[in-house]
Amino acid sequence: MHFVKRVVVALSLTAGMQAPAAWAESLGDALISAYKNSNLLDQNEALLRAADEGVAAAVAQLRPIVQFVANATTDRTLYADGRSFDNNWSDLTATYAIVAQATLYDFGRNAIGVESAKETVLATREALLQIEQQVLLSAVRAYIQVRVNQEVVAIRENNVRLLSEELKATQDRFEVGEVTRTDVALAEAQLAQAQAGLSSAEGDLLVAREAYKAAVGHYPGELDRTPPMPQTASSQADAEAVALRTHPAVRQAQREATVARLAVEGARAELGPELVGTLRLGGSEFTAANDDADLNFDGGSATFNFEFNQTLYGGGGLSAAYRAALAQLDAADSNLLQVGVEIKQDVGDAWSQLSVSGANIAATVKQVDAAQIAFEGMREEANLGARTTIDVLDAEQDLLDARFARLQAEAERYVAAYNLLASMGLLTVDHLKLNVPVYDPAAYYNAVRRAPTSSPQGKKLDRILKTIQQP
Repeated sequence: MHFVKRVVVALSLTAGMQAPAAWAESLGDALISAYKNSNLLDQNEALLRAADEGVAAAVAQLRPIVQFVANATTDRTLYADGRSFDNNWSDLTATYAIVAQATLYDFGRNAIGVESAKETVLATREALLQIEQQVLLSAVRAYIQVRVNQEVVAIRENNVRLLSEELKATQDRFEVGEVTRTDVALAEAQLAQAQAGLSSAEGDLLVAREAYKAAVGHYPGELDRTPPMPQTASSQADAEAVALRTHPAVRQAQREATVARLAVEGARAELGPELVGTLRLGGSEFTAANDDADLNFDGGSATFNFEFNQTLYGGGGLSAAYRAALAQLDAADSNLLQVGVEIKQDVGDAWSQLSVSGANIAATVKQVDAAQIAFEGMREEANLGARTTIDVLDAEQDLLDARFARLQAEAERYVAAYNLLASMGLLTVDHLKLNVPVYDPAAYYNAVRRAPTSSPQGKKLDRILKTIQQP
């Protein structure tokens, strides 16, 4: 039974964190890579830029529309027989004009549209922060799972190696008559079980590697030791207070409620009149005579027109739109309250997970200690003939299971800490102080919010787009 002592020593060495190589990838490196390589973040950053353009489109509604209008007419006479045309064209009349039209008074409808578009941008920014949290949390989970599976594989590999040595030793002892054929069969069965466990652990590691690649952007190599757990909150109440104040889902719901409130104001404004001014410059006519085809300028004109519109009866459509806007506001306010409830629930769940995983670690530590004492006791009793080989092998398996349970509990506690951080709305690149260039949502917004059309503004926008599109 000397192999038992070797197993105990090996389990003690491999159950702890493996010594990392000098070039090992840290958790921070994984989070940075996940942030850089996330297609989901790229997608939502593009959606945010589209929302930014909504502000530009709303601002454009406050400005006049200037159009160039040209028209040319002529005709040809059809003979009475209906089968041929006159060879002569009548005079060619051409007109052109520059027309400018602007809304002079609309009860604030367009101004409300601008404010609504701005609030939509702010809500979309909060949605982007939620995606950022999801990306980083997925990377944390993938990193920890790979670490756990690597350690499980290492333990099982060592277990297979030791059981292979023990099987050989048992076979040698059987040859000299020290043990029975049953002892050899038991050793063979235990080795087969260990090999099956190793195959399963290697399969789990392959699955974890694929999840790591999906979350981080590349397959894991040597992974560094996990850093200390992040600071969260001193109590569940404090965590809930922070979450209700800072979580992007709450702030997004607040912005959406503001958008709904502005929609009500806009629907109310639609019930009012509208004053539109039109300026038409040009209107000059040119006539091409049939005899010499000379162009003659007939003169130009300037026309001012003011049009006042007030819907007296619209079939009830405007009133229906107003009532619908009120209903949408009620829905947005209710959604804000519900989001607060769900965020508090998420914080409570995460806090419970953190507490339970901490208790599990304490329990598994005791389990490991007890299993090791039991294993050593079985070994001594087997040496005295009071225990069988199967008793020792079962005790060894209990010790392995306890080691694995401790590893899993430690992993769950670590992930639970980051899950709590995410439920508080703090799992962001800025809060974690990751050394990575962060997407600046204000850069594109500031470039387009005034609906730029001039060349200098266009060149500035081109530079921003090139910066955004750099890998």
